[in-house]
Amino acid sequence: MPKHAPSPANAAASPAPLALWRHWWRKQSPSRQDRFITLGPLLAVVLFLAAVIAAFGYLRIEEIDREQQAVRRDVEYAQQRLRLRLLERQEQLMRIGRDVSNKEVDTEEFISQAESLVNQYPELMAVSWVDSKRRVKVSYISPSASASQIRSAGEQLKIGETDGTFGLARDLRQPVYSRPLVTKENNGYKTPSLQLQVPLDDQGKFDGVIMGDYSIDGLLRFGVPTEVTAKYAVTLVDDKNMVLAGNVPPPRNPAARLLPWSDSAAEYEIPVSPVGNGLLIRAEGYRTSLGVVGSGFFWLVSALSALTVWMLLGTWRHTRRRVQAQQALISETNFRRAMENSMLTGMRALDLQGRITYVNPAFCQMTGLSESELVGCTAPFPHWPEEELDTLMARLDDELHGRTPPGGFEVRVKRKSGQIFDARMYVSPLIDPRGQQTGWMTSMTDITEPKRIREELTASYERFTTVLEGLDAAVSVAPLGSSEELLFANKLYRAWFGGEVSGHLNLIAQAGVPVSTPTDDALDAVDGLAGLPTDELTAARTENAEIFVPELAKWLEVRSRYLTWVDGRLAQMVIATDITPRRHAEEQAALQNERAQTASRLITMGEMASSVAHELNQPLTAINNYCNGMVSRIKGQQISNEDLLVALQKTAKQANRAGQIIQRIRSFVKRSEPNRTISDVATIVSNAMELAEIELRRHHVRLTHYIAARLPNIMVDPILIEQVLINLMKNAAESIEQAQLPPARRSVELRVVPKHIEDQAVVEFSVLDTGHGLSPEVMTRLYEAFYSTKAEGMGIGLKLCRSIVESHHGRMESENLYNGEEVVGCRFTFWIPVRPLLSLAAAATDNVAFKDAGVP
Repeated sequence: MPKHAPSPANAAASPAPLALWRHWWRKQSPSRQDRFITLGPLLAVVLFLAAVIAAFGYLRIEEIDREQQAVRRDVEYAQQRLRLRLLERQEQLMRIGRDVSNKEVDTEEFISQAESLVNQYPELMAVSWVDSKRRVKVSYISPSASASQIRSAGEQLKIGETDGTFGLARDLRQPVYSRPLVTKENNGYKTPSLQLQVPLDDQGKFDGVIMGDYSIDGLLRFGVPTEVTAKYAVTLVDDKNMVLAGNVPPPRNPAARLLPWSDSAAEYEIPVSPVGNGLLIRAEGYRTSLGVVGSGFFWLVSALSALTVWMLLGTWRHTRRRVQAQQALISETNFRRAMENSMLTGMRALDLQGRITYVNPAFCQMTGLSESELVGCTAPFPHWPEEELDTLMARLDDELHGRTPPGGFEVRVKRKSGQIFDARMYVSPLIDPRGQQTGWMTSMTDITEPKRIREELTASYERFTTVLEGLDAAVSVAPLGSSEELLFANKLYRAWFGGEVSGHLNLIAQAGVPVSTPTDDALDAVDGLAGLPTDELTAARTENAEIFVPELAKWLEVRSRYLTWVDGRLAQMVIATDITPRRHAEEQAALQNERAQTASRLITMGEMASSVAHELNQPLTAINNYCNGMVSRIKGQQISNEDLLVALQKTAKQANRAGQIIQRIRSFVKRSEPNRTISDVATIVSNAMELAEIELRRHHVRLTHYIAARLPNIMVDPILIEQVLINLMKNAAESIEQAQLPPARRSVELRVVPKHIEDQAVVEFSVLDTGHGLSPEVMTRLYEAFYSTKAEGMGIGLKLCRSIVESHHGRMESENLYNGEEVVGCRFTFWIPVRPLLSLAAAATDNVAFKDAGVP
């Protein structure tokens, strides 16, 4: 046995390829096996068609290569024939040139030789003798030459006519061919030509050229063999690919050249020697047959292969749809079985005789009986309670005869354990695929828990209704967009407004709650719920408003809230509470507050009475002196009219001063309704200082002030703000008086500046004194009613000042001033917010609102 030969045991152990393939095939699913069985023939047909196409392509490539070789040989043969013909004419012209250079030929002999040469060779159109100065000495022109080739004796050649060839022949002293020249005739035709210039030598000097004009079309017709022109489309082209002579074949599709089996003809081009690359001969073979690809055999094989592929694809698609239908059927069956097993509703099928033929797991779970215990049973069934057999038998009879209500019916069912529960049954006919009824399908739902919840909800609703009926507020609910339906109204609402929805709508309208009621015309163009809350209804805020209802002669506080009603509609709930007693109490409090303010001003003026009397005594004394002086001087006739006028003016000025003091005191103490207007801060401070300065002078206290420039106007009652300032400055003077300070330290400072406090623009008023400040006990009770540190004080001054400031949405504060640990004074500060300027109508409305709220 060889060293590396496998043993029989190893050969038997290694599985054969066929066994491996069989093992792999059995592991595949049936659908995958069907797919492979279908795709196998399809792949074989595709491979066969690819082999046929490859074979035809190879044959076509071989054919094209043979045609290309034949074209190349024929073009090279034609190029050699054309070259020999040009060299023969060149040799003949060179012979004439030598005779001319040797003076052996005169003009007449030159014409004779040129005529013989032109008549013998049709492609030669003209032979000319040109001297060294480009002048034509003599020329013979073929009768078939074009007008541009006719040259007369003595004519000067232009440089463009020779295309630089004349100078090249002069320099090289060799025959030179020009580039192909294309001249346009008068009739519009283009005549391509070719020049050959043979230089003349006169004892070593250049003496001109012998120029021969060739017709390129004649070169093609007489120089290319007819056997070549019969097989190919032969053309002469220049180096710019412009066709000079020959027949141009029809253009071919460039994309066809990319396919090896396309019907593109073979072509070949080569330069014409000895002209050079300026003239090329090109040949393109005519397409005389459709080739191998155009044969009927190729198209027959292609059509049969395509038909086979199409049929195999159709079979594969049909098989695939069948497999998909089978999979869908299996999935649907599994889904329905899973749905029946997982549903909580019990299903029971009866035949026409009332025998149970099917139950689902849910029915078995409800009754506690197994499927084998139920299927095949007849009435009475084991899940019927004994005490209701007669009733259930009647129900079964109605069920078998189709007399059950569409909404189902309630029954009592007994479990295997003996427990009774409530259920609702729905019955529908059972129809087979042929449309015949085979029995009845009954669905059973356990309603024990829903029934218990419904009973609890009913009891809860009764309790809730009892609570709402006993409220001291009117509660009503109406759907949005409806003016005829009232969803709920409690007892007090019905007592006030009856059962009509008009009361609900009137409360909403008077409270100013925005509600959009969509119309039929605007449903498509405008959002009918515009203005309603976009948050969750449970988080929507309640809107409050206080209104007066003339029909009830009551003040009501109306609160509204959006909610979702039990039927899913958006509704609005309104709660109206009677606040008439509270409003009356607020009005009484406002009236008492106003009286207290007036009393405070009277008390302040009473305390300032002596100072005011002293202030009035000065102008009255001056008036008395002026009058006595004028009387004395009039009696003595010692006064002129001018002096009398001056004295009277001074008397009037003092009287006006006394009147202003009295008018200011009268306006300050006069009881009037609160009147908030747009007021100038500087004017308010000036008026307050004018009255307070009288009291400050009585206490020998110096008043200094700082009023910032360009202070904004504020919306206040100026008399009340003046009362606050006067009270604070008077208290500061009294504090200094009690401290018994020397005259140098007896001063009160008033500062008015704009500031930003609590993110709003305000005007701050500060009154600083140099007294002994406030003790901690006084600081805690400073604004307490009827608390005062003065023996004769009433304890209502600072209380009223703080109420006035807060009624203007401001704040008042007080603090001691320190120099180290020593108290050197006290500062009272209050600020009033700067409100936007209002119009007169808005200001009047604001005053009425403040009055109704009981704010002075």
